[in-house]
Amino acid sequence: MSHLILLFSLFLAPAFADGGSQKSTPSLCSNDVSHKRQKRDWIWNQMHIKEEIDTPLPHHVGKITSSVRNNNAKYIIEGEYANTIFKVEETSGDVYAFERLDREKKAEYELTALIIDRTNNRSLERPSKFIIKVYDINDNAPVFVQKVFNGSVPEMSPVGTSVTKVTAVDADDPTVSGHATVTYEVTTGGEYFTIDDYG
Repeated sequence: MSHLILLFSLFLAPAFADGGSQKSTPSLCSNDVSHKRQKRDWIWNQMHIKEEIDTPLPHHVGKITSSVRNNNAKYIIEGEYANTIFKVEETSGDVYAFERLDREKKAEYELTALIIDRTNNRSLERPSKFIIKVYDINDNAPVFVQKVFNGSVPEMSPVGTSVTKVTAVDADDPTVSGHATVTYEVTTGGEYFTIDDYG
């Protein structure tokens, strides 16, 4: 038992020794924390919408949300096509598209989110930019880059001799598998000519 008491007193001694020095230094930590402005953040995932959605308008795009807690908070969006193509529900932050979008015309839109106090129009949070991306659907057929491709080949040329090269392009998104893939086929004259995947 005497050993336990001895060890206990050894552990307490440094604590009491430091205690005197700590009293002489006033602590500012608690006051600093109480006066610091709490960090607020915009909270959302990347917004996206498919092009040419064939359902009644408007189409839900996503939701802008802030950690601000204020009963008078009002969401606003600004930027390209804000309040025309895109509108935000001012209390919930839900963003809607009021037109069917075409990715081939415009693939993404940059907007700015704001949250204000509706009683005095004072900003409750710093504005933040966000992007709405339009996802591709495979809605375009390939087209040839010119109306006529001329070719020639000497007579008696060996099988496999190149005659000409044709090129077609597809306006769909090439990063989406299969959407902009072009394949070629000879529809007449197939008994004499073949075409590969490169035209």
